[in-house]
Amino acid sequence: MDLKEIQNLIKFVAKSGATEVKLEMDDVKITIKTGSDSETTIVQQVPVATQMPQMMAPVAPSIDSAILVATPAATASEEDDSKYITVKSPIIGTFYRKPSPDKPLFVEVGQTIAEGDVLCVIEAMKLFNEIESEVSGKIVKVLVDDASPVEFDQPLFLVDPS
Repeated sequence: MDLKEIQNLIKFVAKSGATEVKLEMDDVKITIKTGSDSETTIVQQVPVATQMPQMMAPVAPSIDSAILVATPAATASEEDDSKYITVKSPIIGTFYRKPSPDKPLFVEVGQTIAEGDVLCVIEAMKLFNEIESEVSGKIVKVLVDDASPVEFDQPLFLVDPS
């Protein structure tokens, strides 16, 4: 397993909200632990065949420092976001902002929407489910990257109802 695959695994675990993931393969054993505040990520890569302890350096220190720096800013933005309505995912799947790669986005930041407007699609088991707005207002923020996995009840958009 190379460094790029390990970094992708760390990102996936961070997004999933899991607190600990252990992966054992023929020659590699990896344990990824995240704190309850998503402040720490520990990666250990230990060859299973050898019994000698190894010094482990953090695989991606930039990820840890980015999380630590972003944590105070996130709490400040949560206070500002309290006046907005959060549109959440009704299902688990893959979030898409466009109906197809060659089509324009369903909605953009700053766009005014009405109740019933399609905001995005979520693919679940090869079915594309249109997610419609239950409120009228203005899109303030898109909280999910295009083509990324989403969980049930995960915030997708912030809407200003005024």
